[in-house]
Amino acid sequence: MDKVDLRKEYRELYAPPRKLVRVVVPPLNYLQIDGEGDPNSAPAYAEAVEALFSLAYAVKFASKKDLGRDYVVGPLEGLWTAEDPAAFVRRDKDAWSWTLMVLQPGWLDDAFVADVAEATRRKKGLPALDRVRFAAYDEGDSVQVLHVGSYDDEAPTLARLHDDYLPEHGLTFNGPHHEVYLSDVRRTAPEKLRTVLRQPVRPL
Repeated sequence: MDKVDLRKEYRELYAPPRKLVRVVVPPLNYLQIDGEGDPNSAPAYAEAVEALFSLAYAVKFASKKDLGRDYVVGPLEGLWTAEDPAAFVRRDKDAWSWTLMVLQPGWLDDAFVADVAEATRRKKGLPALDRVRFAAYDEGDSVQVLHVGSYDDEAPTLARLHDDYLPEHGLTFNGPHHEVYLSDVRRTAPEKLRTVLRQPVRPL
């Protein structure tokens, strides 16, 4: 059985260069869960990650067993919002709201994921599992860059994106700031972490 790697199928989205570039993101399906607060300290964040990946792996194994189609579980992704976009540059994490996501292959549908979610719910006592949903997300025209280094060192790149690139190209925000965490934070030194930083945009 061939194993599909969605990061390779969407290489343009998951392997950008280390410079700001435009990209058009097609509508894609994700497992998603919402929350708010500092991801380093809010208990809701850890609970959300646990529930999200428990379901993501359950869906993957069910797809392999029941549909005969296998794939690599994608990396954690996050949509980040704040009433003041400058909160990201200041790293004011208590002011952030987030939607955590894991990309899903196009052959899965609501009914299949719902059945797997119900089976997972019966097996595991995960408080956040009921908040995980399967939904499409359509980002469209975006600017992105590969950031290498600590999450707390993203501010200069984000400032360059917000304060230089967007005004110079006649663009403005058109959706939440999006991050794709390509590295395993448990096994990677902070200075070597690889993160896609993406901002949906529209003309002014």
